[in-house]
Parts: sequence; C-alpha cells; structure tokens
Amino acid sequence: MAARDPQQMIQQMQQMLQPWEAAIADPAKAQEAALRRFLGGYAQTAYGREHGAASVASLADYRRAFPVMTYESYEPLIQRVMAGEVDLLLTEPPVGWAITRGTTKGTSKFIPMTASDLQMRVSAGRAMLHYVLDTKRFDLFAGVNLNLNFPSRVGTVRVGEREVEYGYSSGIYTRHVSERTPIRSSPTQQEIDALGGGKTARDWEARFELAYEKCKDQNVTLVGGVAPTASRFGRYLKRAHGVYPKDLWKTQIMTLGSVPSINTSLAPGLRALYGQAAQIREIYGATEGMFGQQRDEKRAWVPNYDLYLFEVESGGELKMLHEMHPGEMGSLVVSTPILARYKIGDLILACQPPYFRCIGRDEWWTPLWYGWKELLSLNLGRL
Repeated sequence: MAARDPQQMIQQMQQMLQPWEAAIADPAKAQEAALRRFLGGYAQTAYGREHGAASVASLADYRRAFPVMTYESYEPLIQRVMAGEVDLLLTEPPVGWAITRGTTKGTSKFIPMTASDLQMRVSAGRAMLHYVLDTKRFDLFAGVNLNLNFPSRVGTVRVGEREVEYGYSSGIYTRHVSERTPIRSSPTQQEIDALGGGKTARDWEARFELAYEKCKDQNVTLVGGVAPTASRFGRYLKRAHGVYPKDLWKTQIMTLGSVPSINTSLAPGLRALYGQAAQIREIYGATEGMFGQQRDEKRAWVPNYDLYLFEVESGGELKMLHEMHPGEMGSLVVSTPILARYKIGDLILACQPPYFRCIGRDEWWTPLWYGWKELLSLNLGRL
C-alpha cells in the first residue's frame, strides 16, 4: 500500500478484498475449499490422524469423524501442546500463547497462535480497506492508528517443568503483523508491552497516558482495538487532560470488536467521544481467530468464508452458517487451522444475507437481553 497513485491503490485494495468478495458470492464453494485445506493440515497432526482426517471425503464424513468440542474438551490437549507435544494439534511451532480476558466463567483460556494463523488474522483489515474503497478517503493512510490493544506479553504460566510466555491475542496479532498493515500504529506494541501486563486501573491509566503522549500531536485517522477500552480511553482523556479525543483528532474510522452491540447501544457514546463523523466498523473476532468484519454501513459483520469453516447448532440441528435464515439464531461452531469443530460459545443472529451479528454468549437469557438493548437503542433489528 506504499503506492501514492489513487488508481494503483484502488487496484491493490481490490486484489486484497477479492478472495473475501468471491467467498461471499458463493459461500458453499468457499466453505468446501476451507474444509479441504483444514483437513490437509489436520492429517499432519496426531489429533487429526486419530480421527482419520486423511480419509474424510465430505462434510458429512467430517461431522461423523470429528466431534464438536468445547474449550473444556480441548483443554487437556492444549495443555499437552504447551508441555511440548506440538504436533498433537499444530503443524508448526506456536509464535505465542494467547489468553482470553477471563470473561468466560471467570477464567482465562489459553490458545496457541502460529505464523499461518496470524496471516489469517490480517483479515480484520478488510473492514478498513472496504471503507477506503467506498469513500475514496486515501488520506486515512497519511495518519496513524491509535493502538489501544492489550499487551502481547503478560507473564508466564508453569506447565510441567517449563515456564510458558503468554499474552492477549490482539496484542500478539499487532506485534507480529504491524509491518504488513498499510497504516502505522502508535504507540507500538513493544511500547505497550514494556509497561507490563497488569490489569488494574493504574495499569490501564499508564497505557492510556502512553497513548496520549505518543499521539497527542499526531494525525489519528483510525482507532483500533476493543470497544470498551476505546470508551474508557476517551473518558480518561477528559478526566486527566480536560479534552475528548474529538478535540485532538479528526478520526475517520474506528475498527472495534470484543463485545456485542457496538453499532447500536455503544455507538452513541463512542461518537460523543470521538466525533459524530467517525465511522464505526465492527470486527467479529476472538482469541481463537478473526471470523468476520463489517463490510459497509450496514451495522452487522460478514463472515470470512474463505478463511474459516462455520457451522451452527440451531433448533436442535446442525447446519452451515450460510444456510441460516434471517432472524434465526444459533450457537457457532468454527473450524480453524488449530481447532476442528470448536464450539466457541457465541450466539449468532442471521440478518439479511450475508450479514450476521454476535448477540452474546450462548445462554438462555441472551436473546432476551439482546431484544431489550435493541428496544432501548430504538434499533429494533434494523441494519
């Protein structure tokens, strides 16, 4: 994206988005290709060989051979990988160990991240590229991305006789792929990591102060990271320095993820902090992968059908994500290069094709809570 000729930049961005657009146009074909790719990798692992990955010839075979697994099911296998049995689940060494923030049952999950896995996570940039193509705002690349991601190095955990370093997936992603993105991030992930991996209010104030000092005199055109963190940073600036982000920068776009209802119930507060002109583009990702992102002004995300395999448990049956009908809800089962048929624990709502929303965790009360928030925000299901 170093080119400055607008036409050349448009062509480059279109080439980068083409696999995604082709998969959206024909999700069944894209999902079949993803399955074949994953099976080739699974056949190289002990877990895949145990389940006969090399002899799987169809989606029906895949479902018969590989069970749906939760994190609790995978955890003993992941612990063995951490202890040194890398080829149990992986075809290459991990470049880092990602942890969740402990929002699921109050405990953190540990997920290995590989070089191939990180390349897939670059897909989050598709939301930003689509925005630039739609608006022709090439001046976005003349600014910087306000980096509000979590630390990529938090600490170590003892597994057997070894100490294993771990961090948050967003930070690991930023640290490893920042040189492949078309816009510079500030502060750098290394600068964030240098402050340590603490989670107290004081720790976060130190990170926010670093972001303020590094970016206060820069042209921040993009804000990326976790939506609640972006809100907390905006309130911190007002409390500590008497200014809002909108007083310092003309932010064009915020690519945010991690929680449901970013485009509806959280949007008014975010725009009050960062400016009414700031566009919101939602990223649907997790510690396990980057599964979709917002394509346009419709307030929902579109799956990365070319990168992952998506199934859902809905109404007592299993189907492909792209087979869902508008208004239908289901519990997501995703296959990644590392985890086969992983029930991630998120409840997905199908909107007008090809749009979806994650409305929360897979709990009985989630649809009620989502409906209440839709009512409060006067969104009422609108895209």
